[in-house]
Amino acid sequence: MKTLLPLADRLTVLGHPHRLAVFRLVTRRYPDRIPAGEIAQALGMKPSTLSGYLAALQSAGLIQQTRAGTSLLYAADMTVVRQVMDGLLGDCCGYRPDLCFTQPEGLTTMARTFNVLFICTGNSARSIFAETLLRTLGGDRFTAYSAGTNPSSALNPFALQVLRDKGHDVAPLRSKHVSEFTGPDAPPLDFVFTVCNTAANEVCPPWEGQPISGHWGMPDPVKAEGTDAQKALAFQQAYGALKRRIEAFVALPLESLDRISLQSAVDDIARHGQQDPKEIA
Repeated sequence: MKTLLPLADRLTVLGHPHRLAVFRLVTRRYPDRIPAGEIAQALGMKPSTLSGYLAALQSAGLIQQTRAGTSLLYAADMTVVRQVMDGLLGDCCGYRPDLCFTQPEGLTTMARTFNVLFICTGNSARSIFAETLLRTLGGDRFTAYSAGTNPSSALNPFALQVLRDKGHDVAPLRSKHVSEFTGPDAPPLDFVFTVCNTAANEVCPPWEGQPISGHWGMPDPVKAEGTDAQKALAFQQAYGALKRRIEAFVALPLESLDRISLQSAVDDIARHGQQDPKEIA
């Protein structure tokens, strides 16, 4: 049975800036379970130093550890995180969310176009696939965008060939930096999805309007090795995996779901997508 720590003890654990950075990362990546090595690399920490921070967070019940083969994986324990937030709301705000929290507006029940941004590091393949697929599958309900945290100078030729083979128009596609989607002239975003782990590990700019976010990470086809045919297959698989997720996304009754239900649905799509079926769409 899990020991319930006092709220002050958990806040003390989070009071250390490096432990807080680890907690932010695993929470941002929820529901993913992240290898310790990836956390260390993302935060620039030595593995020996990180292990102490992970142990403290785990002892406080804020994160969970599982093992997959020889790897240790970590994820936020959202039940405990909610207990901490509920404790703060009760102790500090007297259970009055109007005092302590900004209430984000719902997406609205009126039929309209939803703006969706897909983010990857290079914005040369996976996020380009997602942008193109949503534009094709979503019709007039969505306006699709993509961007990179460190965009490439050109789109990947294997990605472009897959899109051409599938009958997509590649003429309007280009690599863009996420900064194009911040500031007063940027389109208001309803959804923001990261499709690679590197981008998800980075702290993105605060988005106006608090869009619903999700992480649909998948292997990077750009890193595929072997013959051109083997590389092309990796891009086909990435396209197929994204197609399945976007088909599930466009099927959601967005106009009738509240924010909590929408976030849960987006997380479910991510979890199911991690099964990585071999069939290529």
